[in-house]
Amino acid sequence: MKLSLSVRIAEAPTKDRMTMPFEDFARLAKRCGYAAICMRASAAGVQTPRERLAEIRLLLDELKLDVSMCTTDFNVPLNNDHGPDNLRAIGPHLDVAHALGASLIRVCLKNDLDIDAARRAADQAAERGIRLVHQCHTDSLFETVDGIVKVLDRINRDNFGLIYEPGNLLLCGQPYGRDTLRRFAPKLMNVYLQNHRLDPAGKSRLTTRVRGEVRFEDIPLWQPGGIDFAEVFAGLKEIKYAGTVTVHQAFAHLASPDEAATKSFEFLDRLL
Repeated sequence: MKLSLSVRIAEAPTKDRMTMPFEDFARLAKRCGYAAICMRASAAGVQTPRERLAEIRLLLDELKLDVSMCTTDFNVPLNNDHGPDNLRAIGPHLDVAHALGASLIRVCLKNDLDIDAARRAADQAAERGIRLVHQCHTDSLFETVDGIVKVLDRINRDNFGLIYEPGNLLLCGQPYGRDTLRRFAPKLMNVYLQNHRLDPAGKSRLTTRVRGEVRFEDIPLWQPGGIDFAEVFAGLKEIKYAGTVTVHQAFAHLASPDEAATKSFEFLDRLL
C-alpha cells in the first residue's frame, strides 16, 4: 500500500477551488512523504486549459509524485443530480486523466438509468487503459454493502470498480470491517479515508436513502472516537490490498493543510 494526499485537504467548502496554490500543495505532499496525490477539479479538471494540465504534470514528474485518481468535474464530489453526466460524455474526462498520467477516474451513479451509461463509459475508458471507480457514498447506488456488490455485478466491467470509504458506510449504518472488505476485494481499486463520529447533535448532516438524515461530527483521522482504523487496515492486509490509500478528509474547519498532511501521514504510516 502507498499513501496519497487528496487536494481536498486544501479545498474550500464549496469544493470548487483550492485554498492554496497547487504548487505549494504538491510540495507539501512530497515533503510529508506521500507517494501520490489525488486530483480534484478544484485543482484540475475538464475546465482546465491543456497548457495548465501540462504544467501540473511536469511539476508532479519533477517531484516524482503519481496521480492516484482524478475527479474531473465539480458535480461528482458535490454528488448532485448532474453527478452522472460525465458517464454520458466520458471523452473529455479521459483526456484529463491521460494528460495527468492517471489511470483512475471517479464517477457517480444516482439511479438505475445510470448503469447502462456506466457500462458504455467503462468500455470507452478501457480502450485507453483507464478504469472508472465509484466511492461508497450516501445518496447514491453505492450506500449499502449489498447494494454496492449488486450494482458492480450488474455493470460487469473489469475496469469498473470501487473506492472503499468506511466513513460513508458508517453514516449509512453499514459494516465496514474485515467481512465487508472480503466482499469488496474483487472490485476494490482505491481506498479513501475520512473520519466521522456519529452524534445526534452533530454540526454536520447528510441525507441517506437507507437512514434518512444522519448527523455527525467531522474529526481528524488521528482522533479516536470515529472510524476503527485498526480494523480497516487489518482488513486491507487480510485481502492483500496493494493499492493506494488516500487521505480524503475535509480539513477546512479542522486543521491547516500543513498540519492535516503531516499528522495524517504520521498516523497512517504507523498503521501501514
